[in-house]
Amino acid sequence: MSHPDVQNSESALAERVRWLRQQRGWTLEQAGRACVVATSSLSKIENGLSSPTYDVLLRIAKGFGVDVAELFVPAREHMGAGRRTIERAGTGELHETPMYEHRVLCSQLANKRMMPFITRIKAHAIEDDEGWSRHDGEEFVYVLKGSVELHTEFYQPAVLHTGDCFYIDSRMLHRVINHADIDAEVMWISTKPELCE
Repeated sequence: MSHPDVQNSESALAERVRWLRQQRGWTLEQAGRACVVATSSLSKIENGLSSPTYDVLLRIAKGFGVDVAELFVPAREHMGAGRRTIERAGTGELHETPMYEHRVLCSQLANKRMMPFITRIKAHAIEDDEGWSRHDGEEFVYVLKGSVELHTEFYQPAVLHTGDCFYIDSRMLHRVINHADIDAEVMWISTKPELCE
């Protein structure tokens, strides 16, 4: 049974993606081409039948020209230079994938230069060809609880424990898996891809 926050997140995502597509007068096929996402996958997302990976969310956001966080919240008026938002403990937009549970923080603020989220690392053992990610931008990850194993394209795997951190160029293949009996938790900060193009 899905967590209510996950259901709400999928529902918000479905409504927002449909609205963004319809606002542009695009068919599913046109939106799929713009976002580099299969039409069938985009249809499932719009109908709340699929929870896309972070890479797919990045492609959708880039295709529509919006911040990833804006995929989960209603449209807001343009915000000026004196911007601020506060996220209280235990809140945030929950987004679940097979490997991770991301809690997107400060999603109310549009057009941010970075995406902060708290992530629970669920995957303990996966196949060699599973879970890899590659996209524009950079990422900083700080281990809050437990231990994780960082896999990257050009380096040997590294185990990081509570208090350890890493910073990577996201264009390199990468993935993070759990390295302990309990689920690990990390603070994940990713730059917006278009800033690094």
